Amino acid sequence: MAARVADAANVRRLEAAYRQSLRYAEDVRRLYHEQQRAICQSLLGLANALEAKDAYTRAHSERVAHLARRLAVARGLDGDEVAAVGEAGRLHDIGKIGVPEPVLRKPGPLTAEDWHAMRRHPLIGAQIVAPFEFFARSAAFIRHHHERWNGSGYPDGLAGGAIPLGARIVAVADVFDALTSPRPYRAAIPHAAAVAQLREEAGRALDPELVTVCVGLLSRNRV
Repeated sequence: MAARVADAANVRRLEAAYRQSLRYAEDVRRLYHEQQRAICQSLLGLANALEAKDAYTRAHSERVAHLARRLAVARGLDGDEVAAVGEAGRLHDIGKIGVPEPVLRKPGPLTAEDWHAMRRHPLIGAQIVAPFEFFARSAAFIRHHHERWNGSGYPDGLAGGAIPLGARIVAVADVFDALTSPRPYRAAIPHAAAVAQLREEAGRALDPELVTVCVGLLSRNRV
């Protein structure tokens, strides 16, 4: 009898310890997600502050993220990949925080020195987000969103399928929004002309399959 009572008491202690461990695990998970949200909000705030300095690029990254997510879904990526592509689209230009402001605002053609500074922004952006493990995939997409399909892009000169798919998606969205948005040195390009230019860049700067998907989305007004 005493042994059964002791066994029952042990079972209750084990159950209590198990419930406590579950509560602890839930608290850790909650704190992790709260930290993740706080870091995301901080990075988005930085990106918004950067864009707010320039009326020509204000909301550019938000539009890029929106179109990039649509492209990712249309391409059949899973939910986590779609989220990573959206994050990369929203933060793809965050590295411009390390580019001198006169270069960013320059109304005319950039010099070779200016281009050297500008071409560092994908690397800087990737370095900003890479320390956070939940941005691991997004960091690669940010780093490579200026690679070109034919290998003439930067920073690593990757070509074709060697460029991460998420980066190729962000590149298409980035090019389309840049074409259809005004810049200090030109007016916004009309929608039809921008679509035509996307097609011209297919197989040269941009993934031809993704250009086809993008043009299909645009023609159906799904973006």
